Amino acid sequence: MSKVKYYYDSETLSYRKIERKKRTTLKYIFGFLLSSALFGFIFVFIASQFVESPKEKALKRELANMEFQYELLNKKMDEAESVLASIEDRDNNIYRLYFEANPIPAEQRRAGFGGINRYKNLEGFDNSKLIIESNKRIDILQKQIVVQSKSLDEIVKLAEEKEKFLAAIPAIQPVNNEDLTRMASGFGMRSDPFTKARKMHWGMDFTSPRGTPVYATGDGVVKRADAGAAGYGRHIRIDHGYGYTSLYAHLYKYNVKKNQKVKRGDIIGFVGSTGRSEAPHLHYEIFKNEQRINPINFYYGSLTAEEFNDLLEQASQENQSLD
Repeated sequence: MSKVKYYYDSETLSYRKIERKKRTTLKYIFGFLLSSALFGFIFVFIASQFVESPKEKALKRELANMEFQYELLNKKMDEAESVLASIEDRDNNIYRLYFEANPIPAEQRRAGFGGINRYKNLEGFDNSKLIIESNKRIDILQKQIVVQSKSLDEIVKLAEEKEKFLAAIPAIQPVNNEDLTRMASGFGMRSDPFTKARKMHWGMDFTSPRGTPVYATGDGVVKRADAGAAGYGRHIRIDHGYGYTSLYAHLYKYNVKKNQKVKRGDIIGFVGSTGRSEAPHLHYEIFKNEQRINPINFYYGSLTAEEFNDLLEQASQENQSLD
């Protein structure tokens, strides 16, 4: 029960009961509610500044995790860029150099993307700068990988071509050392066995018994196996490609036919003394772009350094040729 309040009336010299008007009561109630609402708003506002809701905590955790993942991503990109830089260095300074291909310029490898803003949809967020930079690095890294992949594809093709070239080029002696009687004459001015006049000897003469095997000095295709060229007697010509042709003359008989493919080391014929020949021997020539060149420079595939030096010494002697 609410307390009854009184006041002293000086006119009547007596106490009178205080009567509260309804308007005043409503005013008090309204004032109380207003102040309560205001206090509650202030409390909620202050609490929101210092106290996080479960949703805010979840969002903060998600944001922190995202930043951590982006940090890990950037570290992985650092490692990927380092590995790719090492591959690019080897590509330019070893692989492409070896296969005589032009290095790929750094500006071509690391070129960005011009034109329109590719990352406009990533702008306007709290971490837009971080997200955009990471996406730029990924895009450039992907482009570098594509450039390097194409370069390695080119290197593979060059390597395959180089392998074919190395297999095709004449690189061994056409007669085994153990089958040789001697190396009779080399490339250069020599005395003709029939006229005794000095003239150019365009090949090398390997003396060996009749029937000694003659070997293809490189991969190629037999273009001739006949006796239709003056002075050579029975002879074979092999087209090795890349401008190289080898010739084997004065043969006893053939072991191949025209248009037959041969590999280095295949037996193609046998030593004889047909044509303009003084004794059984193999006359061997090499052509490069239809010009005769010294065969002495093409035995790296079958002779040791000591054997090559001996051959070089014998070939340099200005003796009499056998054809």
